[in-house]
This record gives sequence, structure tokens and C-alpha cells, in this order.
Amino acid sequence: MAKEEDTHWSDVLKRRLAGLKKDSRNEEEKKAEETELFTKYYSEWRCGVETDESYKTIPRFYYKLPAEDEVLLQKLREESRAVFLQRKSRELLDNEELQNLWFLLDKHQVPPVSGDEAMINYEAYLQVGEKAGPKCRNFFTARVYAKLLSSDPYGRISIMQFFNYVMRKVWLHQTRIGLSLYDVAGQGYLRESDLENYILELIPTLPQLDGLEKSFYSFYVCTAVRKFFFFLDPVRTGKIKIQDILACSFLDDLLELRDEELSKESQESNWFSAPSALRVYGQYLNLDKDHNGMLSKEELSRYGTATLTSVFLDRVFQECLTYDGEMDYKTYLDFVLALENRKEPAALQYIFKLLDMENQGYLNVFSLNYFFRAIQEQMKLHSQEPVSFQDVKDEIFDMVKPKDPYKITLQDLVNSCQGDTVVSILIDLNGFWTYENREVLVANDNDGSNMADVDDT
Repeated sequence: MAKEEDTHWSDVLKRRLAGLKKDSRNEEEKKAEETELFTKYYSEWRCGVETDESYKTIPRFYYKLPAEDEVLLQKLREESRAVFLQRKSRELLDNEELQNLWFLLDKHQVPPVSGDEAMINYEAYLQVGEKAGPKCRNFFTARVYAKLLSSDPYGRISIMQFFNYVMRKVWLHQTRIGLSLYDVAGQGYLRESDLENYILELIPTLPQLDGLEKSFYSFYVCTAVRKFFFFLDPVRTGKIKIQDILACSFLDDLLELRDEELSKESQESNWFSAPSALRVYGQYLNLDKDHNGMLSKEELSRYGTATLTSVFLDRVFQECLTYDGEMDYKTYLDFVLALENRKEPAALQYIFKLLDMENQGYLNVFSLNYFFRAIQEQMKLHSQEPVSFQDVKDEIFDMVKPKDPYKITLQDLVNSCQGDTVVSILIDLNGFWTYENREVLVANDNDGSNMADVDDT
């Protein structure tokens, strides 16, 4: 019986082997078939037997802006944006709703009082959120509560701090909507003309500017707009993001002029105040000796303490926009903003471009020597003993500590926090003198304060 089974299986095996045809394919053909089968089975396993056509259902996300000659489409787009912004404006808390929110917070305060601050715990905070209405829903979240949580032993937050947070958020949204109304392109940024229109229409709402004559409005607007573009558009694209305007402090400084009781000191330190704008424009007029509305290199040389080097002024007129070799008021404003804010990265970028004569992206020993030689010449004219360039060069490299010991980049200047000192040494005799005599000046200041203490006693 066993012998018959063995015979049976051997016969079956022989028949199978006889039935198999000899595979005449080479190795490459076998490999190709294997890859094809793998791809087929893998695709079926991942996506099912049917071909995946989900890409056909991707929603449209790009809409081409209407061309200038497509008047109807442009009008439709403008009206749609206006309706959208009005709807967003209605979603914000108005004065009555803010007063109601304050009343609810005050009613739900949880003792004991922390110093002079009324406090509220999380449970009461959620109760206020339920009663305050749908517009307030986004303010009453665990994330906001945790953000405002400080060192209170009972895990509470300050009611005043929370209310100020809400006020700030509402103000930011209101301001964003107000700025967006001037965003003609609807792309989230303002061009120079857009921002000019915004500030021009803002002037009547700022009591601190009531004394400005209407004939000065255009110069005031130009003065105000230049600060935004100088610092927020350093690569000169001609437009700045609305988000960047909201994130910086310039708009706060501008809207500070709503305060009718703003101190004289605050006005003098605020670029957007009437005294500041009149000061800058008055300096421009005083420099313009031939009264042609433009500044030549000779006229600009009297700027400030009249100690800027001629070499630096040559570079200013080579690199900056001029008209028949003379500078207009807008270009002058950039110049003033750079020199009055030398610690700021945007100002350092402006001056660095002038110092980098060969546009190499760095300053080497030759660059430093070229500009400092003009300082040495000015010292001779003032009957002062010129300082050795080698000493100054070593001090500059010690101050900056550049990554490359032979080159100073813009980033090196910014990182060192000594960029303002370095550029002052290279372009302004008065700046160099101040640095060179810094120890004497500090000693004099200390002596003065000591004498004041003696007088007080």
C-alpha cells in the first residue's frame, strides 16, 4: 500500500515537471516582472483596487487678481472685501459690551484681594465667560487663563490684567480692520501711498496735531510714513505687511498723540509729534541755503555738528537716490533716521551699505582705513594730533569680535551691540572724539553728580 502511494506521488511529480516549460527569460526580464507585480499589489494594498483620484477633489486655493482693465471684477472684489471687513468689525466688542464685561468680572471677583488687585479664580472665570455672550467666547479659554496666571497662591488671575488683555486684543483687531480698508490690493500689506492716505485721514483725530497748518500736512505725512518704511521695509520693496505694522511700536507712538495731556518730554521723544516733525523739517530748510527745496553735498555737510567726513558724504550721494546730484526731503529723512538710530539694525544696514564700497558684504582693513583716513585729516584741520589707524583698527576688531578675524559683516556689527560706536568712529569726527575721550566724559559726569550730592546735603 505504501509502495503504491510512493508510486502515485512520484508519477504526479514527474507529470508536473514534464508540464513545466523551460523559462527562457533573462534575469532583467524577470526583475522587471517582479517590480511590476510588486507595484501592482502594493498599490492595491494601499489604495484599494480602484485608482486613487482624490487629487481631483482638491479645493481651489488660488484666485488670480483682476487686471486693471477688468473694472467690474475690481469693483466686485472691493465691495466683497468691504462687506467682509464690516462683518469682522461687528464681531468685535463695543464700548457697552466692554462695560458689561467689566461689571461681570467685578461681580465675580474672588477674595482675598492681592494688594490693590481684585482677583478671580478659574471657576468664576468660566461663569463670567458663559454670561458675557458669544463675542467674548475666545477670551475665556484655559490657554488665556494660563497665560495670565502668575504667582498667586490661590491660582487666581488679576481682573484688571485680564480686562487690559481683552482691551488690547480688541484694539488690535480694530486697528487691523482700519488698516485693511486702505489695503487696495487686498494682499495684507500697504504700499507707501496707502499708508499716506491712512495717516492723512488720521490727523484730525489726533488732538496733539491740532496746531499743524494744513499746508504742512503733506510734509508731516511724508515724515511719519518714512519711519514705517525705513524700519519695516529695509530691502525697499515699497510695501510693508499690516502684521508688521501692528507688531511694532510705531503705531502706538502715533496714536499716543490722542492724549490731550501728553507731556512735553514725551512729545519731544516721539518722532510723530508735531514738535518733532517741525524740528526735522526746520533743519532741512536751514540746510537748504539756496532755497531750491533740495540739498547738495555741501549743504548736507553742515548737518548736526558739521563733523561728518567728506568721504562718507560722497558715499551718501553715490548710493542714495538723488536728483541732478541733490537730495530731496524723503531721502533726507532716511539719512536722519539712520544717523539718529545708529543702534538699530535697519540703521546699521543703511550705513553699512555706504561703508561697503565694493559691495562685498563685509568690511576689511582697507575699508576701515579708507574711511578713518578722513577722520585723521579732520583732526589735522582742527590742530589735533592724528590717532594711529593700527590702534583704532585693533580696537574695532576687539569690539566687534567678527567670526572671520579679517572681515566684519553686517551681522557681526549687529551681534556685537557695538555697531553704533564703530560707525561713529568711521564717519563722524565728533563721534570719534566722544569715543576717544569716553573715560574723561564718564569721570566728568561722575564729578558732576558728586557735586550735586554735596549741594543737596
